[in-house]
Amino acid sequence: MGGGNTTPSVTALLCLGELWGGRAPPLQGTRPKPSIRADRGLTVPKGSPVTIWCQGSPQADVYRLYKVGGSGFWEAEAPQDSSNTAGFPFESLSSYDAGRYQCAYHSGDGWSGRSDPLPLVVTGVYAAPSLSAQPSPVVATGGSVSLSCSSRFTWGTSGTLHLLKEGGADRPQHREWSRNGNSARRQGLFSVGPVNASHGGTYRCYDSPGSQPYVWSQPSDPLHLQVTGVYREPSLSAQPGSPVPLGERLTLQCRSDAGFGRFALTKDEGSTPPPRLDGQHSPDFPLGRVSPTQGGRYRCYAAHNLSAWSAPSAPLDVLVAGEEPPKPTLSAHPGTSVSWGEKVTLRCRSEIWLDTFHLSKEGSLTLAQSLRLQEAATPIQANFTLSPVTSAHNGTYRCYSSQSSSPYLLSQPSDPLELLISGEDAGPGAPGPDPRSNTRVGGEQRPRSPRDRDHRLLHSWPLGAGGRLGFGPRCRGTTGPARVGGRAV
Repeated sequence: MGGGNTTPSVTALLCLGELWGGRAPPLQGTRPKPSIRADRGLTVPKGSPVTIWCQGSPQADVYRLYKVGGSGFWEAEAPQDSSNTAGFPFESLSSYDAGRYQCAYHSGDGWSGRSDPLPLVVTGVYAAPSLSAQPSPVVATGGSVSLSCSSRFTWGTSGTLHLLKEGGADRPQHREWSRNGNSARRQGLFSVGPVNASHGGTYRCYDSPGSQPYVWSQPSDPLHLQVTGVYREPSLSAQPGSPVPLGERLTLQCRSDAGFGRFALTKDEGSTPPPRLDGQHSPDFPLGRVSPTQGGRYRCYAAHNLSAWSAPSAPLDVLVAGEEPPKPTLSAHPGTSVSWGEKVTLRCRSEIWLDTFHLSKEGSLTLAQSLRLQEAATPIQANFTLSPVTSAHNGTYRCYSSQSSSPYLLSQPSDPLELLISGEDAGPGAPGPDPRSNTRVGGEQRPRSPRDRDHRLLHSWPLGAGGRLGFGPRCRGTTGPARVGGRAV
């Protein structure tokens, strides 16, 4: 019947009026109704085998399977074991086998009532629809995402789009589409949210014509929904550090103490979320020999599986140094030898027009800042004021210049300048800058944040209104003795 294939123990009776063993056809009985299930789930690819199982009573001697709306039934003798279950095998499903099924059993001199209907969906009959996520399949906890399933039917006036999640824990969702006149709405939107970890996983959608609700298309390509913010964020660092000279090797390291087994690295592309998180087992991401295109803002994620991820790490700016323009010059005013508690200004000067300057100190990891310059003439100079100085300011400094339109591409570094602090606790073995101390930049006092320790740049001076900026054709460097690269000039 209907393309179904049976074992020798199953007999197909095509006439409901035909008697079985001298008994009348089954009527609604008082015995408990049986349960019904399919061994491959409710969606089965065309051409695949499937067995429908009917579980009844220990007293049952015969089982029957009915297709709702059909004119016959399948029949099987009760098994000799204690399972109280009879199977109705179909060796190769076709679209004719799709539909709803019920079963009943006979015991003594009567029949049970029929089971609840079992929908059997045959897939792979029509072309697959397409499935996409808007704005992205990577969504933060508490956010929302729309899954869009688009039909490829070119005929028919109506149909239904079906969304299923792999694993079967969630019930399928359905959206009807219709065609009116010359226009067709062949798209179904499935809203997911507020999102939590349980929404992560693999989704597929199917299409079916209105006239055959249990005959479905091939599945769409899988869509992997990834939920972030499920766990605490990891930390991201650069080895050996940033800025990194053009052509040198750089490795980004994603670290966490939560025992994660997967890590993903993303590079910010505007305000859009990443298109996907491609996890790897190693927390190290070698970038190889860096090029200008690898400059940018990076974040990393960590996870135990590909569906539920941590919050993103704090952003890490990879700054590539050595690209044009030419290197600036760095000098100190009043000089490179400064008494403890006094003030010193480090001047970074460029002979060409640029709008951002950066100061770095060897061994220090601090955060860069940048602002676009409104107007200025060349040569241009930025003043970095350190006040009051302590032994923490001892060390070797360099500065860089850049353009705000390419914020991650820096010039070559200036020649090194060694700053010597004398008095109080100053000495050759003095530690680096205390991250809890305050530093004056251009006369403005700014407390350092703990995040400043994650980057090599000590300060970035935003040039513009209100800043202490020296520029003009007569702009000079220091007036006192300066020590550049260990030499007095």
